Amino acid sequence: MRPCPVAFALLCALAIPTLAQRLQPNLTPEERKALIEKRESIEKQLEDIAIIDRKVMVPMRDGVRMAADIYRPKDSNDSSKKYPIIFSRTPYNFNFWDVKLGTYRDMSTELDAVKRGYTIVEMNERGHFFSEGNYDILGAPLTDADDQFTWMATQPWSSGKIGLIGCSSTAEWQLAAASLGNKALTTIIPQSFGAGVGKVGPYNEQGNWYRGGAVQMLFIDWLYGEQNQVRPTFPKGTTQADLIKASKMFDLAPAMPPVDWAKAFEHLPEQEIVSNVDGPKGIYSDKMDNTTGGAMIERTPNDPAWRKGGIWQSDTMPINVPGFWFMTWYDVSTGPNLAAYNFVREHAKGEAANEQYAVIAPTLHCQYKRATENTVVGERSMGDARLDYDALTYAWFDHFLKGEDNGFLEKQAKVTYFTMGSNKWQHSKSWPPEGAKPVTLTLTSGGHANTLHGDGVLLFGPPSAGKSVHKKEVSSRPEAAHFAAVAERPASPPATTRTLTSLKADLPDLFTYDPMHPTPSYGGNVCCAANTIPGMGGALDQRKMEERPDILVYTSEPFKEDTEVSGPITATLYVSSDVKDTDVTVKVIDVLPDGTAYNLDETIQRLRYRDGDDHTVWMEKDKVYKVTLSPMVTSNLFAAGHSIRIEVAGSNFPRFDRNLNTGGNNYDETTGVVAHTQIHHSTQYPSTLTITVVKH
Repeated sequence: MRPCPVAFALLCALAIPTLAQRLQPNLTPEERKALIEKRESIEKQLEDIAIIDRKVMVPMRDGVRMAADIYRPKDSNDSSKKYPIIFSRTPYNFNFWDVKLGTYRDMSTELDAVKRGYTIVEMNERGHFFSEGNYDILGAPLTDADDQFTWMATQPWSSGKIGLIGCSSTAEWQLAAASLGNKALTTIIPQSFGAGVGKVGPYNEQGNWYRGGAVQMLFIDWLYGEQNQVRPTFPKGTTQADLIKASKMFDLAPAMPPVDWAKAFEHLPEQEIVSNVDGPKGIYSDKMDNTTGGAMIERTPNDPAWRKGGIWQSDTMPINVPGFWFMTWYDVSTGPNLAAYNFVREHAKGEAANEQYAVIAPTLHCQYKRATENTVVGERSMGDARLDYDALTYAWFDHFLKGEDNGFLEKQAKVTYFTMGSNKWQHSKSWPPEGAKPVTLTLTSGGHANTLHGDGVLLFGPPSAGKSVHKKEVSSRPEAAHFAAVAERPASPPATTRTLTSLKADLPDLFTYDPMHPTPSYGGNVCCAANTIPGMGGALDQRKMEERPDILVYTSEPFKEDTEVSGPITATLYVSSDVKDTDVTVKVIDVLPDGTAYNLDETIQRLRYRDGDDHTVWMEKDKVYKVTLSPMVTSNLFAAGHSIRIEVAGSNFPRFDRNLNTGGNNYDETTGVVAHTQIHHSTQYPSTLTITVVKH
């Protein structure tokens, strides 16, 4: 939900003013002068070819006005010349004037669009910057989108065709808006759009707010800077000319006081995290006079308030327009994103069902154009992960908005995805790729899977007759130099004695989860991480984490041949605990021959919601429950000699909020209890990991 930090054509243009303003204090006088000259040159070129109409206040049906800047070809005043519209609506700052630099912001995106024969309209969401009204996440109410489309389509310079584009919060509102069925909306290009997805397939995340019923905390610091509704505003009667003048004095961008979020997230109760750092009141924890009513932290995953806002719900919001969907492997919500893409392909009416295309890059949230000749995500090199995104998006718009027969749909694969490990782009007619098949691995151990030095093993398939799991097979892994017994556990029989008969027995692995000392996040699939997670997400060597006794580690034998895993990865665990509610987390990892362990994806399940997010079922002490976690997803080549590993723990904090284990509300509690949780694996309790393997 944060803006992409690098501006490039249509994908991320609206983020640049904030970035430029952060960098300007570091400019030398010569650099500052050169930058001003460059910006003014671009603006002059734009003025030569475009009619520029800034701070147009577009009325909504309730009388509240949204601020828009409009750039259209100069001959669009000719009634015979009408142009399609590229529309970006955002909560972020797109002010045309860089107040700190004292000149125009970089208008190259607008210049490029007009040169290509488009009108580009940029607009702020309700309650942000020059737009009036009270903010609610994703631009609620939905009637705003309907009113905006209709207003643009009926302008004399409009062809009546509108295409949407943007990344993060500039994308996430598109899905619900597309479901309105407005005739002017012709196509959408949502990028890194996870927070736009409410409920789809096996996911009920309500806009990245949850996973498995646990709160995804990394949006709390984002809301700290976005929910402020005590803000400068202008009188209702302020003229357009005066607003343009005001834009050169006030870009209205708040400079939020710095916060050490790594420390701030430790505060309890959770509902006070923003107020504890003296943040503004707003939708996170306060009741608000807006569409959904605010107080997001108090909601359950199935709270009706989620369905009143701007989040797309697959069961009630049909999408019947062509879509070009962009995702990344280390984003916060790639699984729900892909589920949304597949859902629309399967359920859209008419030609739109066959007009859904996807691109999945190996980068972090919105960082498509940060790919280089040697793209490094976290610590892992992905090789050359570049694509010509501008060529892709304009070819798409040329086809759908201008009606050009450019052959784009015939040339472009339905799914273009990057496979990590082999470090190459691949193409498929579907997701998962055609030919993909599920392969199941079974968890086993001698009851001491704690740490990477433990005896946790992933077996391909269930234990078969005559197969033994030998201790030497475990300890021969390069990273397992020795076996560290966990002090709290009585010793179990050595692995050398575990034949099929003993594997049938339940030798559960125990970990202790203390919410006052939660297992920390390390890298991962994130957004908006601020300074809370080492490496700001991505692939980091997890061995440092795997020294912790509160993490269970299960590793397969090395693959004998290169194996592509592309598609969902689902963990099904048999769990017991001595508390009425706790969490189970899973992380899937590629282990290199030298022991380096790169994380691929991660998930969590709050056990009160193990039977569904619509109701709570408490655990009975020491009773064993089958728990299927929300699917993870990746595309990764496990080269010959690599192994697949999972970590199991009780928290992944602050990626997800910590369960205090009391069975209470969690958000309003200050004290937790320690959980002693067991993962069972046997013939009776076959805990498994199902991966998706693609044969070439």
